[in-house]
Formats: sequence, structure tokens, C-alpha cells
Amino acid sequence: MNTAYKPDKILIMGVGNLIMGDEGVGIHVIKELEKSPMPDNIELLDGGTGGFHLLSYLQNYPLVIMIDATLDQESEGTVKTIKPKFASDFPKALSAHDIGLKDLLEAVTLLDKLPEMYLITISIKDLSRMSVDLSFNISESIPSVIKEVNSILRKIK
Repeated sequence: MNTAYKPDKILIMGVGNLIMGDEGVGIHVIKELEKSPMPDNIELLDGGTGGFHLLSYLQNYPLVIMIDATLDQESEGTVKTIKPKFASDFPKALSAHDIGLKDLLEAVTLLDKLPEMYLITISIKDLSRMSVDLSFNISESIPSVIKEVNSILRKIK
């Protein structure tokens, strides 16, 4: 478990469920980022389906980039970035694990430990497909997500 505060580190965390097809896109992005060298101050995390086991990660990094699928009215594969300041700023349509993730964010907010955060969402349409593979549109969105991650990292340096 990650218990020490890391003031010079940036956490890039993908969340999702790998066996639910497109819902696991956040994890797929982390796996893609792991293929390239990262600066020493960047840590990558497969956050699974969220939940309170991630509390220490959100408390111990001053900056977190979170990547997740969202169910919204946008075209499948649409990539958006928001910079939420409060748990209530997060989209109401985060994907299947949103209850645990929103509870986690509320807990971090109550503890007054919400880090500076960027949330990159990828619009998905289908939660019923059980698969470890992504659909074509979602798979094609991964380079855009990685480009957005790199853009954020350039901005904060």
C-alpha cells in the first residue's frame, strides 16, 4: 500500500473493469503508457474498478491524472478533460464502477485531501459486452488520450 506523501510525484491512474470491454479503457491506456519510458516523477497505476483501497493514492500525490470511461451523450470514443476541484465536479455519468469511485472522491474531499486533479474521460456506449478487448472506436481513441496526458504534463512543468 502507498502510505508516504510524494510531493514531487505525479500519479497517472486508469480505472475500469478489463472484462467489461470498453468500460476498461482506462486500464488499457495505462498499459499503453507503460510501453514508453516515463520521467522519474511519473507513476502509473492500474486503479481497477476504484474503491476505498485507492484512498491513500489520492491523498499522497499532489497531482493526479485519472483516466476513465463515461456513459454520456457524446459520440463513442470522444475524449474530454476536466479539472474538477470538488467531488461534485465529476461527471454524473462515469461508468459502471462510478458509485465506488464517487464515494472515494467524497471521502478524499471530506478529509480535505483532494489533490490537483485532471480527469480524462472516454465516451462509451456499451456496458453489456463481456470482453477483454476494446471496440474499434474506443481502441482508436487511445492515442488521443495519450496525447492529452502528454499535453497536461507539458502544462504543469
